[in-house]
Amino acid sequence: MKKINLLVFIGIVMLSASVRGQDIPVWKKMHYLSEEEMKLPNNNLKNFVPTDPPAHPVRMVAEYEQMQSVLVRYPFGIPTSLIIEMSQDCGVTTLVANSSQQNLVTSIYQSGGANMDNIDFIIAPTDSWWTRDYGPWFVIDGNGEFGVCDFPYNRPRPNDDEVPVEVAAHLGINLFGMSLEQTGGNWMCTGDAQASSTDLVWEENPGLNHQDIQDMVDDYLGVEQYHVLPDPLGDYIKHVDCWGKFLGVNKVLIGQVLENDPRYYDFEYVADYFANTLSDWGMPYEVFRVYTPGYAPNTPYTNSLILNKKVFVPVTGSTYDDDALAVYEAAMPGYEIHGILYGEWYNTDALHCRTKGIADIGMLHIDHFPLHGNIQLQDEYNITATITNYSGMPLYPDSLQVFYQVNGGAFESIVMAQSLGNQYSASIPYMEEGTLVGYYIHAADESGRSTNHPLIGAPDPHEFTVVQMLQGLIVMPDTLLYTTIDQCIEGQEVKIYPDGVEEVTVDFINQMETDIFYWWSEPEITFPYTIPSGDSLVLTVYIGIPVDQSTYLVQDTMFIECGGGDEQVLIMVDEDIISSLQEPEESFNISGIYPNPFDRVTNINLSIQQDQHIRIDVLDINGKLVSTIADMPFAAGDHQVQWDGSQYPAGIYYVTVKGDQLIGTAKLIKR
Repeated sequence: MKKINLLVFIGIVMLSASVRGQDIPVWKKMHYLSEEEMKLPNNNLKNFVPTDPPAHPVRMVAEYEQMQSVLVRYPFGIPTSLIIEMSQDCGVTTLVANSSQQNLVTSIYQSGGANMDNIDFIIAPTDSWWTRDYGPWFVIDGNGEFGVCDFPYNRPRPNDDEVPVEVAAHLGINLFGMSLEQTGGNWMCTGDAQASSTDLVWEENPGLNHQDIQDMVDDYLGVEQYHVLPDPLGDYIKHVDCWGKFLGVNKVLIGQVLENDPRYYDFEYVADYFANTLSDWGMPYEVFRVYTPGYAPNTPYTNSLILNKKVFVPVTGSTYDDDALAVYEAAMPGYEIHGILYGEWYNTDALHCRTKGIADIGMLHIDHFPLHGNIQLQDEYNITATITNYSGMPLYPDSLQVFYQVNGGAFESIVMAQSLGNQYSASIPYMEEGTLVGYYIHAADESGRSTNHPLIGAPDPHEFTVVQMLQGLIVMPDTLLYTTIDQCIEGQEVKIYPDGVEEVTVDFINQMETDIFYWWSEPEITFPYTIPSGDSLVLTVYIGIPVDQSTYLVQDTMFIECGGGDEQVLIMVDEDIISSLQEPEESFNISGIYPNPFDRVTNINLSIQQDQHIRIDVLDINGKLVSTIADMPFAAGDHQVQWDGSQYPAGIYYVTVKGDQLIGTAKLIKR
């Protein structure tokens, strides 16, 4: 059952000025640099020690995985009552400057009712309370060993920058050094192969190109897909946790503002981005929205802390607090949702910024790629998982089970059998067409740990629907590569045939395209077209007159559509080959774009050498048409057109100019 609590903290009752130990300057309550810090270069690299990456495969632990403790710093930036609550069923590790502070904090915890069995300390100097920003990132290397990945902290606070080193020593685990200037508030990961930040990471690492950064997070953290996005918040901080949060491998929470807010399209852009991106589980992200207008009282609802089965959400007394808690309840069934009321939460600095989970280095972990969506009717449905007990304690064989339910009914269980090493499997029995199957995997070991996949288990299981799918097609090959003139003239064949014993009807094939380069296929087909069982359709694809391109290989796609599923054939042509067939004269060129980057309107200058019909389009980063600026005859001479991008989100766009014989492209950057 879900549980929502509201924990209220009143500073003058719970914590006196003397307990605070000092009068906290205003700048320390925010993420701003102090006046003194603004005058200092960021010299954290002087103390940073780079290392080789961890042995692969490497995986970074996500916030919502099992934590053994949470890292906070004294003097506190969070309510003492919150620390007491967290200590009841999780460790609390407190950074203190010396033994005197440790004694003082121990007294505070004891008088507040903390579970002292779950309290420990690290004595180390610090500069601020933002443990999220400078705290350790936890990885598991290819040898199955836990480690801390350190990085140069993006603030001139040398004591804070050393905290990951101190934590690694405290835990007795490996330490790795990644030479990427970063901050934990601008990082969220899925615990698998994906992570996200704002483009602040590009700005703060000018010596690295985008691919360098992608390679680095892959090498050190196992992140194969790094989503670097424009910041929709429009504030100074540019931290992803101020507007977004991964709630699970396939779930993300994104802030939301009203349509008349100037940031509306920026927020919608990042929400749409994730909605159209496949998660590590092979399904698009489920995007949840929480209203975060940003005016007083503050609404920092994405800046929450997930700590095992509890979620602590900063609330401020705003009329939107209850709605925000309800969003978390809907998105994370089975979790306890706690609203934390506190007078010092800010839109750019709240609960998440001031806490940092410490991964359970003896965790029990299940790796499984779930069945989801529509699954073909089968005699049984095999469930396979890799179960790793990092504690070293044996698994309980009878605990390794798949629990499944039919159409939302009661769960039944099947014991998993060991197949190879730490791989286990079980089969859900036959289900009739139309059945909705929910399931989760459970495991326990002799260390006392237990876990599920998905982590919360029964309240939010994996689901799939049993369907009798239509027979589809097999297309061979799936790529045509043209590297000689003879191949372009003589063509290459694509063979299409049923993937079963029944005939298949092909609804449509695009048999000719001219947008990117000219290609066509023969024979010409009338659709719908039926391919009998045991027969095939053979198309020959020819390459015609080319266009000017700026890449070594130009490519386009043939789409083959039928009821049993769509297929496609990639057509790739060596640019030099098609250019040698017929090199068109340059009939126009894009002579300039300014301003670029731009905020609202940009000017596109064209130099046209001969009268012709020209179409000018703006495409988004995925190639989707955003706007058509012009589609009309142009006389020879110099021309200027404008694009008003004020209603579109910040990001990268492309302008394409298509003339009678030529296509030109250029990049636009909207801030």
